[in-house]
Amino acid sequence: MAYQNPPSIPISDPEAPEITPTPTPATTPPAKGYSAKVVVNKVKNNLVFHSKWGELNGAMGDLGTYIPIVLALTLARDLNLGTTLIFTGVYNIITGAIYGVPMPVQPMKSIAAQALSDTTFGVPEIMAAGVLTGGVLFVLGVTGLMRLVYMLIPLCVVRGIQLAQGLSFALTAVKYVRNIQDLPKSKSLGQRHWFGLDGLVLAIVCLCFIVIVNGAGENNRACCDGVESGGDDLGGQKRNEVVRNKTSRVRKVIFSLPSAFLVFVLGVVLVFIRRHEVVHEIKFGPSPIEVVKFSKHAWKKGFVKGAIPQLPLSILNSVIAVCKLSSDLFPGRDFSATSLSVTVGLMNLVGSWFGAMPSCHGAGGLAGQYKFGGRSGGCVALLGVAKLVLGLVLGSSLAHILNQFPVGILGVLLLFAGIELAMCCRDMNTKEDSFVMLVCTAVSLVGSSAALGFLCGMIIYVLLSLRKWTKDKPLSAIWMQKSPEQV
Repeated sequence: MAYQNPPSIPISDPEAPEITPTPTPATTPPAKGYSAKVVVNKVKNNLVFHSKWGELNGAMGDLGTYIPIVLALTLARDLNLGTTLIFTGVYNIITGAIYGVPMPVQPMKSIAAQALSDTTFGVPEIMAAGVLTGGVLFVLGVTGLMRLVYMLIPLCVVRGIQLAQGLSFALTAVKYVRNIQDLPKSKSLGQRHWFGLDGLVLAIVCLCFIVIVNGAGENNRACCDGVESGGDDLGGQKRNEVVRNKTSRVRKVIFSLPSAFLVFVLGVVLVFIRRHEVVHEIKFGPSPIEVVKFSKHAWKKGFVKGAIPQLPLSILNSVIAVCKLSSDLFPGRDFSATSLSVTVGLMNLVGSWFGAMPSCHGAGGLAGQYKFGGRSGGCVALLGVAKLVLGLVLGSSLAHILNQFPVGILGVLLLFAGIELAMCCRDMNTKEDSFVMLVCTAVSLVGSSAALGFLCGMIIYVLLSLRKWTKDKPLSAIWMQKSPEQV
């Protein structure tokens, strides 16, 4: 049975202890129409920081996906990194202002995978695929068809797509940590050495540091509760209270550290230690923004090999799954599949003409940013400002820096994003729902296709619904319209 308003699942509280997944406080009372004052107040409320360190830390939660894909396309297919940073930075700021939650902006993964595996799939084909995918999503949004799709897809199938995407991220993250990566060719070059500035030990230390600070996402407040007093030893009670207060303060400081941000800063420092010459390769100033020239062949190839495989993934993971996950993480917020579909469509209908990598929202990015403390639109707006500044100041020369960034650290960040996304599927309480979800997940992972997994999940769901509808009567009773007693 399709879902409209399913119950939200309990979500763990990450490193900012004062933040809980509760409805956003009431803002400006709703008014008829959209006056300039109402819009400005809404944007201000959407961009306000719930926690300075938490929002800064949450902005790092999406980089484990963003950097490897964009860097690989820059090095292998001459993607304009500066233009991509500028446009995706603007997207981040706008989506943060509109939605008021850390709504991610990620590269379209199916189009990126096709470009990296096919040497003839160049920038014109990539951008043509982005324009066409964006156009379809925009039409689905403005016509209301996307909302109909959202209402008809069962929750267990959505959870199957989320679980498959989360496990896919986690498996990719483990590969990043264990093996040396050739990102432009998307190949592993052998096992990573234990020691070194991008060794296994470094990745393990970063992973352990994040686990110590964040835990599994449990509530870290009230580190040391007061112990019930007994007896008349007031001096002993005071000494114990002093010790407890000191311990509580230390733990509070540790648990409030922006772990992902510190790990990312460590990676940036290691870039210049690993290769000093990278300083001389930096050129200041934005990259030239030019309109992409399309040929008929580029449109055709972009549609067949880029847009068609990308559309199911965008509909399921960038709109449907994100819409459901947003409602789970931020109860009280009203996210519509229509608005998400329209924003994804507009992003690509604008940016792809100028060479910006086709982008979409993603459930994995949202889960990663939430995991590390992102709670408001200010989180992604902060990330957008950073992208915008880097794109204007360094342009495509930033690729020289990112090429030296420890891939093992990116793997650690991606691992937590994938696990957080997969854990959102723990609300499947019935055996039937779990069965449909796991079938959908297994097919998606083995077939490397969210569309195939979705199709199999829907078929299983329909079959189980028909079986329940027949109330376990034998087929002869249904066909002959006889009662079980007559049969």
